[in-house]
Amino acid sequence: MNEFKASLALAALLMVGGCASERIVLLPSADGRASSVVVRDASGEVVLSQPYAGVKRSLNSNTPYQFAPEEVRERFAQVLSAQPPRPSTYVLYFESGSNVLTPESQTALTTLRKEIAERPASEVMVIGHTDRVGGVEDNDQLSKVRAEGLRDQLIEAGVQADKMEAVGRGERDPLVPTADEVDEPRNRRVEISVR
Repeated sequence: MNEFKASLALAALLMVGGCASERIVLLPSADGRASSVVVRDASGEVVLSQPYAGVKRSLNSNTPYQFAPEEVRERFAQVLSAQPPRPSTYVLYFESGSNVLTPESQTALTTLRKEIAERPASEVMVIGHTDRVGGVEDNDQLSKVRAEGLRDQLIEAGVQADKMEAVGRGERDPLVPTADEVDEPRNRRVEISVR
């Protein structure tokens, strides 16, 4: 099996325009969080843990290096332009005990609709949440109503229904952990991921 994998790797290297090497570069995450990737093969292991860290892989070695951001944009412009847009996350908040958005969240919903319309093949996940006021079953239902209500608004705005999924999580995943029966506005929310 390892011989087969090695043959495939060698074939892949040779098929890339006759090149006998490849480059792997860690791009910065969209949200600014730290990330890393481990590049491992028969010649060893290299950990890339800083934005624009890279490794040049050839048949017998892995050579780590650090790119400048401008160099990555210039050298890999064609590859970077072929990437799909990075996922976006929106958090919309609700008035207590209802499925009515706060005024600020209504403004954010307009921005969200525009982004979805501009993406060529978007997928949208709508996840409803509640605070810990009320019963678990009631909060499960309310979170589902919130998620489905926003999904329906997006459908009315022209987003295809088959590109969206809506679920309710009730009070299970609080943004701000609280005791039971504590009214926390930041937990009354719908998170919408657009990818």
